[in-house]
This record gives sequence, structure tokens and C-alpha cells, in this order.
Amino acid sequence: MTIKAETETLQLTINKRVATVEFNRPESLNALNVELLKGLASMLKELSQSEEIEIVVLKGKGRAFSSGGDIKTMLLDASEADFPIVMDYISEVVLTLYTMPKLTISAITGAAAGLGLSIALATDYVVADKNSKLAMNFIGIGLIPDGGGHYFMEKCLGEDKAKRMIWEGKPITAEAAYELGLIQEVAEPTLEEAVEAKLAQLLNSPILAMIETKRIFAEKNRPQLLRVLELEKEAQRKMRQTKDHQEGIQAFLEKRKPVFKGE
Repeated sequence: MTIKAETETLQLTINKRVATVEFNRPESLNALNVELLKGLASMLKELSQSEEIEIVVLKGKGRAFSSGGDIKTMLLDASEADFPIVMDYISEVVLTLYTMPKLTISAITGAAAGLGLSIALATDYVVADKNSKLAMNFIGIGLIPDGGGHYFMEKCLGEDKAKRMIWEGKPITAEAAYELGLIQEVAEPTLEEAVEAKLAQLLNSPILAMIETKRIFAEKNRPQLLRVLELEKEAQRKMRQTKDHQEGIQAFLEKRKPVFKGE
């Protein structure tokens, strides 16, 4: 039996041992606003405690996995007092994904950018459509990666390559991301078929043993991830006060190239 539930920003489908969480803001390329992040944190915590669910799949409705944080609502409309709350939701989502006693998969189509990419990298397995684009592009608005982006990028790429990808902020293809070791699979022939094949493989594996290995790594690495999330929260607060960030936002809204001055 398949169970479905839906909110304004998320759709949940449970099919036996597999839960699929779908970002449901296709009109904004699934940009992550406060409501979505809050709902996602709550939904993941519930799934984490379920005894029946063994695999959680993240995906985006429509043309993108997620274009990242919703700039208009999170960076312009939100008051400064809301900033710590938003960052706490982000940390909760990422920490839950990384430590939950389930195997987690991100199925990427279209864009996985900024915070969207950080969240994808927090899962155990990332499979991307061959036409998708991935970018850690906070630099374009004068910010730094959050959602554990520094932690996951360094883990996948090493410090040197991670810094360069973060500083350049350029989108890369799924094939390039696979060659770098950022993702685990480029989908063939389609993303849906690749995900189904992976699920079939996992469901016919000793999955409890796999989850136990995940738990050991998560317990070992949890303090470092928590530290990175705290460092990102403080650094992001400082970057939000800079003139470069304000210029980046203005340029984004005006659809022009920003003129940064290191201020």
C-alpha cells in the first residue's frame, strides 16, 4: 500500500520500506524558503523515528532539485531576528539527514545549487540526471556555503578542490561532478529508472548492516559537522552585513553582473 501526504511545500510518498520526500515549489525551482525548511526538518525527524522506513529519497518537483535558498524571502523579507532561526532549521535538516538510521538518496534533476546542493550532499548517495547542473554558488551574492557545504565539499573533493569550486561558484555538469567524486552516479537511461534500480539493489541487500556502518561514521563525524555548521552560521551572519552581499542581491534582482569591491 502506498501512503501519500502533502503540504504547501512538500510531498511525502511512502511505499513499503521507502519514503520519498519531494520539494513542492516548482514555480521557484524549489527554492528553499523558511516554510519548506521547517517542514522538511519536521518530516525528516518523523521518518528518522519510523521503524518501517529504511530508505529515504529526496527529489524536487518539476524542472529542478532545488535552486538553493529563496533569496527574496530568506535574504530580503526576513528580519535580522529571523536569521538564527532559519540557520537552525538548516542545521537540523542537514544533521538529521547525515545521522538518521536510514539510507538516504538524493535524485537530482535540473539545478542543485547553493543550499540545495549542500542538502543533497548530506545524503548517502547522490544520483543526477545527465542534463543536471550542480553549483556551490553562494559566492555570487557575496555569501559562503551553509548547510554543512564546507564539510561535505571537503569530504568529497579535498580542501584544495573544495575551495576552488566554492570560490568560483560555477555550475558543473553531472558528468564532471561524478568525475570529481562529488556524486555517486550519473543516471542512465533516465533518473527515474536509475533510482528504481538503486532502490531494488538496496532493498535486496543486508540493509541493517549498511545502516549500522552509517551510524558508526555518523557518530565519529558528528562533532566536526556540528562545529562546521556553527562556524558557517557565524560567518554567514557577518557576510550578510557586507556591501558586497548587498550588491550581489541587487545584481541578482536586476539580472546583471555584480560589481564587488571587497567591502
